[in-house]
Amino acid sequence: MGLLAGSASLTRFSVVGELPESFWDVAAQRIAAMSFKDIDDTMDEYSIGWVSVADMFDAGFAYSSYAAGDYIALTMRVDERKVAPSVLKKYVAKEEERIKREKQIPRLNRAARLEIKERVRAELIRKSPPVPSTYDLCWNLADSTLLFFSTSKKAMALLEDLFKETFHLSLILQIPWLTGQRMAEGEALEKYEEMRPAILL
Repeated sequence: MGLLAGSASLTRFSVVGELPESFWDVAAQRIAAMSFKDIDDTMDEYSIGWVSVADMFDAGFAYSSYAAGDYIALTMRVDERKVAPSVLKKYVAKEEERIKREKQIPRLNRAARLEIKERVRAELIRKSPPVPSTYDLCWNLADSTLLFFSTSKKAMALLEDLFKETFHLSLILQIPWLTGQRMAEGEALEKYEEMRPAILL
């Protein structure tokens, strides 16, 4: 579920770093530079980039559609060509049997089996369509927080890398203790500091 869904799972991050002057101009350039590049008509196995939260096929962002007041809303799109291990195993075995019959030999050496596996994998990858995955985010510029609409560790790692490459800013996962610290004030903040989470070894 994403930003525009009725319900969603999300992860909260803090955005660390100073926004550059003329931020919106800089953001437009960087988002365009890191926008999603389609690989449907290429031989590439992987592509990652930004698209509109309203349309996964919109990587042009006409009229800065990602901007909403003090917020930036984007979707991270990841397309990847994959071959299931069982499918690869099947076609590799089939090709090995064909070659053994053709050459009339009882078995293939390790180098030949590796070559067959790589060749068959490349052929299957070439025939398989890219599988898309999308993950929405909402960045509050005013308080430097970002909501990421996924709890997948793999997706969060991809987000941290893409976000840093795009905006030259870092993301820090907001655990409940850090969220409470942001909300505490005055004497409550001093007492909160005494309750720092322990590291259990």
